[in-house]
Amino acid sequence: MDASLAGQLRDGGHLLKQRVYYEDTDFSGFVYHARYLHFFERGRTDFIRLLGVSQGALHAEADPVDAVAFVVRRMEIDFRAPARMDDVLTIATQPVEVRGARMQLSQTISRDDTLLASATVTVAVVNGLGRARRLPEALAAKFVPASGV
Repeated sequence: MDASLAGQLRDGGHLLKQRVYYEDTDFSGFVYHARYLHFFERGRTDFIRLLGVSQGALHAEADPVDAVAFVVRRMEIDFRAPARMDDVLTIATQPVEVRGARMQLSQTISRDDTLLASATVTVAVVNGLGRARRLPEALAAKFVPASGV
């Protein structure tokens, strides 16, 4: 794995840089609102990757009851300012609470010092059959929120 592509862990969370491409924009030249979901997802995925967790391995358990998958249960997004083609965005992901079969994460998308969008994301933990399951303790320990969050 080339970790340089996955951003960096910092202060108990994760930072990922992403460039805005033409495909991310609409006719106005601004990033289309649904594309922010893609940026947030990339941030969460690379955060998990840098924690040393292989989502593919979690899904591939021989017994589907033992498999672990993360599914977005709820997401609240506040759009503050538009991103434009060629902007370099920073996606920040910070765990807020990890408990039982769910995690709550705080995410932001910024350009330089300008906050463009923020999200509160509730992620459910399910097994290979799609049923809620507790996050295994060893895995939960990797998502310890930074103090003061």
